[in-house]
Amino acid sequence: MSPKSTCICKHISSLQTKTRFIILMHPKEYKKEKNGTGHMTKLQLENSEIIVGVDFTNNKRVNDILANENNSSFLLYPGKENFNLSVRKSSEVKSFMGNKPHLFILDGTWPCARKMLKLSTNLQKLQRVSFDNAIKSKFIIKQQPESLCLSTIESVYTVLNLLNEGNVEHCDTTNFLVPFEKMIAHQLEYLRNPKHKNYHDTVKNTLVAKNLYKTERNTIFEIER
Repeated sequence: MSPKSTCICKHISSLQTKTRFIILMHPKEYKKEKNGTGHMTKLQLENSEIIVGVDFTNNKRVNDILANENNSSFLLYPGKENFNLSVRKSSEVKSFMGNKPHLFILDGTWPCARKMLKLSTNLQKLQRVSFDNAIKSKFIIKQQPESLCLSTIESVYTVLNLLNEGNVEHCDTTNFLVPFEKMIAHQLEYLRNPKHKNYHDTVKNTLVAKNLYKTERNTIFEIER
């Protein structure tokens, strides 16, 4: 399938948000996945940026953001001690996020994301934001650690909707996942085409999850391309 046929540019619809989304992208994602959901997310958010790296402890751009007293900086990451957007009242969400929220997102496979956080001492100090995920990922062409794990773009979509409910954001997310859905459709079509070398006659329209984790999490999302 040619690059032209898989281009999702025409489906991109940019959103302006109050929150600045900083996508911390693992080098493997940046080099190998130019059409990954981290890049796709950046294209759709005007108030966003991508910073590539593994250890962000001494990253100047990251530290400049953190040092700005006007910013309220948070890390989107699952955990019990996080500020859970799904269960908080609208007034609590708005008060917690502040007037100039900056949300850091780790974009890489789950093991890569954990390593990025482990090495980045500045990120470890951030207040963490999470959500309760009740939907299944549409990333059916990729095996996920758990059926409820989400790609980067799906995670951001969920967060945007919760911030809308909390009156932090007022943006229309109706078409936010369209580029992602079109990409999945293109790749499924590619895999089902007998004329292509990667033809797979058993491809299904359901998510296949890898059973990598022994315990289930109530608040879990896969920060992955």
